[in-house]
Amino acid sequence: MERLKIVFMGTPEFAVGILDTIYQNNYDIVGVITAPDKPAGRGQKVKFSAVKEYALEKELRLLQPVNLKDESFLEELKSLEANLQVVVAFRMLPEAVWRMPKLGTFNLHASLLPQYRGAAPINWAVINGEVRTGVTTFFIDEKIDTGAMILREETAIGENETAGELHDRLMELGQGTVLKTLKLIETGKAETTIQNETEDIKTAYKLNKDNCKIDWSKPGREIHNLVRGLSPYPAAWCFVNDNGQEWNVKVYETTFEETKVSESAGSIISGKKEIKVAVKDGYLHIKSLQFPGKKKMTAQELLNGMQFSGEAKVL
Repeated sequence: MERLKIVFMGTPEFAVGILDTIYQNNYDIVGVITAPDKPAGRGQKVKFSAVKEYALEKELRLLQPVNLKDESFLEELKSLEANLQVVVAFRMLPEAVWRMPKLGTFNLHASLLPQYRGAAPINWAVINGEVRTGVTTFFIDEKIDTGAMILREETAIGENETAGELHDRLMELGQGTVLKTLKLIETGKAETTIQNETEDIKTAYKLNKDNCKIDWSKPGREIHNLVRGLSPYPAAWCFVNDNGQEWNVKVYETTFEETKVSESAGSIISGKKEIKVAVKDGYLHIKSLQFPGKKKMTAQELLNGMQFSGEAKVL
């Protein structure tokens, strides 16, 4: 059995759950690499990554390179004398980095590879209405999320489960999968499977304003899946138009009622307690939303202070 000396690389909250599991199981973490600090929010205050916060709390050796190919960073990384690197939700590594440790560099990806390679696998699995997903550990190679797989673990996706809820469950599933992977590597029993390249591979594209906008001409179930796949972050959005005013509104929670409709798609129907939008095959009931400059609220909370006219529409 080879004693592992691990460098961990990651940035967001998802990575913290995995780093904590490695730490709590008494593995030797010789270094943690995360993104450089950056200003965030209206005040542009410098914000630390979730992984940096954790590393500081546990007094772990921390590196924050701007350029992963920089010679001084590569020398510092080499000086840590790690024999394994573990990567979770970081960025693409140059070959000089992933080839460095003797036992290789493995990544935990939040999908059942080869499906949903890319930046937002949890979101896209929900948006596309998948009923199963999971996590995969694989050895990194020169392309994005294409390396030889070590372990895959599956889980079902709930019919109305949000990306946020699935994120937390996959983090937990990932913790166990990474531990199993570490044990296989340290005992020399890790066997790999090459990813099959098939025509039906779906990609987890980076989320942007365009692919987060609701298209109200689509079937209701697709719109519902988009909303839950982007909840709580970055959130699906649309324009609401009423009485000559237009607002950019975020939608966080919906339910879909499949039925015949007489109203045109995009029409808003509201009462004292509920807001629903007509779509081609039914109604999308909006449960929580956020108008500009206001906090996120339920439909009933919004309707306590605002009423829609019969001409109100979403665009």
